[in-house]
Amino acid sequence: MLNDYQEAAKEFDLFRRTGDYNTVAFIEKVLGLVGEAGETADKVKKILRDKEGMISEGDKREVVKELGDVLWYVAMIAEYLEVPLKEVAETNIEKLRSRKQRNLLHGAGDNR
Repeated sequence: MLNDYQEAAKEFDLFRRTGDYNTVAFIEKVLGLVGEAGETADKVKKILRDKEGMISEGDKREVVKELGDVLWYVAMIAEYLEVPLKEVAETNIEKLRSRKQRNLLHGAGDNR
């Protein structure tokens, strides 16, 4: 299902791949991801600030829209790296399982 999403999402890439992932198009995807993650965080911040953390159905819909944008950028970054989105998800679960088994879910650093 994740790979199907990644395939369908390519239709909306205004910058077409050129074969080199170190291009303006790739960098645009990384910056877009950061921007959309920031928009997601900003929506949640305003819910905390303005609504005392009470999330309405409308708020949920708006956050879900932003998460969709985050997902699109993740899928496109993986596409530019020629990695199936399913592999990204599976790699993450393996990493988290390993950390859990070693009691390292808490803490700092990438290589715990």
